[in-house]
Amino acid sequence: MKKILCICLVLLSQFLNSQTKDSVAVVEKPKWIQNNKASLDVSEVTFVNWNAGGSNSISGLMGFRSSLNYTNDNFYWKNKGEIRYGVNKQESQSLRKTEDMVEVSSNMGYRKDSLTNWFFSAQFNFKTQFTNGYNYPDRSRAISKFMAPGYMFIGAGAEYGKDLEKFAFYFSPLTVKTTFVLDPALADKGAFGVEGAVYDLDGNLIRSGQKVRNEVGILVTHFFETEMFENIKISTKLNLYTDYIKSFGNVDVDWLVNFEFKVNEFVRASLSSHLRYDDDIKILTPTDVAGVYVENGARVQWKQVLGVGVAINF
Repeated sequence: MKKILCICLVLLSQFLNSQTKDSVAVVEKPKWIQNNKASLDVSEVTFVNWNAGGSNSISGLMGFRSSLNYTNDNFYWKNKGEIRYGVNKQESQSLRKTEDMVEVSSNMGYRKDSLTNWFFSAQFNFKTQFTNGYNYPDRSRAISKFMAPGYMFIGAGAEYGKDLEKFAFYFSPLTVKTTFVLDPALADKGAFGVEGAVYDLDGNLIRSGQKVRNEVGILVTHFFETEMFENIKISTKLNLYTDYIKSFGNVDVDWLVNFEFKVNEFVRASLSSHLRYDDDIKILTPTDVAGVYVENGARVQWKQVLGVGVAINF
């Protein structure tokens, strides 16, 4: 009887040891995950004795995106930086800019347990551009510059999503929007919604234009990404913002839709649509006098980009 009991104890001990070794052998996923993506899209058109006419042209669009994300049980912290710059050259024109963007964002959230998909969340976002922007073909004056404008959003609210990398809905009842116009000439004109300069009746400057404008309002964002068909992916991001004090109910819209068509591991094509409306951005219309423009009200802005090129993830 004692021998049987000893044998049972030995077998039980070996079983427990094997289970412990198996559990130790499980490798946990890293809490910090970094992803980088560099892309280059090029398009070119050449005509030789083409009876329908045409203009030779070449354009390029370069992009780089980096993300660093942290997850730990019910807490996450996502950080992303993105740069995009594009140019176009036609034989009868000088080099022109087609894309110019610098964006940095950070988002963190916490939920009380794993049963809920609602997170207490805080978000930060900053955007600006690298180089001067012009109302082509007029290059005599810049209509935008680095940090003119620059936009910064800081807010807190609630975010919903079972898989935040594929679907996320964010609502913030308290978000501060700061608009930077650090160029003195643009600030004096009151560009991008800042308070312009004040002059006396003789045209003498009394007070320079404000370079910073702060607003407090409501921000709603929505992100969705899915693979429609094999190697065809669609993603959409929508931002809606309205200010409490100065123009409540007048909604700023920023809506980006992107299709990505994967050819192989490196080659891909993309089609994007970017729609914007901001009541603080006025549209300049040229007059019959060269270099003279009339400022009209805000209008819907739309940009569409189709590109084929290479993309490398690392």
